[in-house]
Amino acid sequence: MASAMSLEEALPLVIKKAKYHQGVKSGLREVAKYLDKRAALLCILAKDCEEPQYSKLVEALCSTHNIPLLKVDSNQTLGQWVGQCKYDDSGNPRKVVKCSSCVITDFGEESEALAVVNEHIGK
Repeated sequence: MASAMSLEEALPLVIKKAKYHQGVKSGLREVAKYLDKRAALLCILAKDCEEPQYSKLVEALCSTHNIPLLKVDSNQTLGQWVGQCKYDDSGNPRKVVKCSSCVITDFGEESEALAVVNEHIGK
């Protein structure tokens, strides 16, 4: 159905649409709160997180509450996707703040990108 788009292309679009609907929460405190309340639909964790306990906590909360977990390569990229950056005049991201994890609590409307992500997480 949604084979024209890869997960790496679909995930930023899903995060952008969820952000528009106020459905993205980032930072350890917010992530842990929404995972513990079982209000998260999807959790995204950066593989290059500097703190191993941070990763263990997020992974444990996801597995305990059966919340899908996706891992991305860079916390710099995840920070850009969740909007923790400034853009210059030509639209290029500058001053990107790293983000090690985020949760999505509301996907917004259905899209091809969301279908790709749901297919990957097994929904």
